[in-house]
Amino acid sequence: MSPPRKGASNLLLLLLLAILSCRFAESAIGVNWGTVSFHRLKPSTVVDLLKENKIGKVKLFDADPGALEALMGSGIQVMVGIPNELLSTISSSVSASDLWVRQNVSRYMVKGGADIRYIAVGNEPFLTSYSGQFQTYVMPALLNLQQSLTKANLAGYVRLVVPCNADAYESPSLPSQGAFRPELTQIITQLVSFLNSNGAPFVVNIYPFLSLYGNSDFPQDYAFFEGTTHAVTDGPNVYTNAFDGNFDTLVSALTKLGYGQMPIVIGEVGWPSDGAPGANLTAAKVFNQGLINHVVGNKGTPLRPGSPPMDVYIFGLLDEGAKSVLPGNFERHWGIFSFDGQAKYALNLGQGNKNLKNAENVEYLPSRWCVVDSSKDLTNVANHMRIACSVADCTTLNYGGSCNEIGVKGNISYAFNSFYQLKMQDERSCDFDGLGMVTFLDPSVGECRFLVGVTETKGSSSSKSSSSFIGSRRWMISIIVLFIWAVQLLMM
Repeated sequence: MSPPRKGASNLLLLLLLAILSCRFAESAIGVNWGTVSFHRLKPSTVVDLLKENKIGKVKLFDADPGALEALMGSGIQVMVGIPNELLSTISSSVSASDLWVRQNVSRYMVKGGADIRYIAVGNEPFLTSYSGQFQTYVMPALLNLQQSLTKANLAGYVRLVVPCNADAYESPSLPSQGAFRPELTQIITQLVSFLNSNGAPFVVNIYPFLSLYGNSDFPQDYAFFEGTTHAVTDGPNVYTNAFDGNFDTLVSALTKLGYGQMPIVIGEVGWPSDGAPGANLTAAKVFNQGLINHVVGNKGTPLRPGSPPMDVYIFGLLDEGAKSVLPGNFERHWGIFSFDGQAKYALNLGQGNKNLKNAENVEYLPSRWCVVDSSKDLTNVANHMRIACSVADCTTLNYGGSCNEIGVKGNISYAFNSFYQLKMQDERSCDFDGLGMVTFLDPSVGECRFLVGVTETKGSSSSKSSSSFIGSRRWMISIIVLFIWAVQLLMM
């Protein structure tokens, strides 16, 4: 082969590799799609919302059939979850593991199907508050699932991971002193060895908000990315935000086990917009935008400079009004979108859109609300309000919430309306012994939004998703043809 031809061929190959890397570069920013809500959008509407906002990665907490069907053909990379409650069954039976993989992975990974990249085996199974309840099931479940993936010819494509809470490791004061909790050392060593052998990352959930919420002495500015007067100096390294400090504490803990270079994925991170002091729209926007800029800017951390996490999944996509409020009322307000897919604030995800785009074609219930009839005797209204809020979501009425200062009658109306919308506007649900009345005038006040529910009609995957997949497939065919042509030229 003559030198000129070789040079031209090498140039062509480099050009081809550049095209491939540009076309298929993977976004580092994904979202958690939780579905614990009284008012669920159609899965196809949510997938369209993801695509409109160019969100290329999504994490599910279970193998919800509606979500997985809607994601088929979308080109969105998926992490599907196995709830902790299933770990016992899967760990004790290869047959149960095989069945789970067939029903929740293989059936969706067909031509034009879902692009499942990860299976999250449990969700924070080592959490301190679980007192070891799920701990012994993790490794047997991983080993069984790995066998099942191998049988299904998916082991080289789908990776098994275990999302861990940041309480799995600790540090007396500095990131460099980070180590896993003593009672977890043995199982975490087994876990990271398994992950390393199978090319999988360590997945961790980091929540600076919870550090601030749970500790009155925690410096508020250290929770954000805007700079701090409470920087932490650790030898030659200086930490100006809690995220980097927490991340490097994990890096130190992994290093002590001999896996200091293990890839790390942030499974959950975010900031709630309501339900507690410090949980508001402004703080949520500042934190999430600072996080995104920090990640897409490839800044890395002091122990991993220029090397940010592989992926970062923001928690969450949508508000989930039916979640447990045991950790705090803020639990129902983590979404960057409200329950109906409307953006809460301007946010640049670094994917080309400067701001979030709202969900389209949302099917709302009629524009009417249930409010208190102020002309009536309200002596016994407290009991009705208590009953309404025991079922519906009233978390914004509590201290620090966006509806905390709308007055007594406003509070009653908010509770009545939340119950009324939950009951799909059944006229009987606005009675409250004659104290409620339906109005067609929106009673929302400032940032306190009186919601209107959405219909629960089940929809199918959108044609927009299908057309996008077809376009991507055509691109892939063109790239493959070009690749074959380049190889032939190199071999001449």
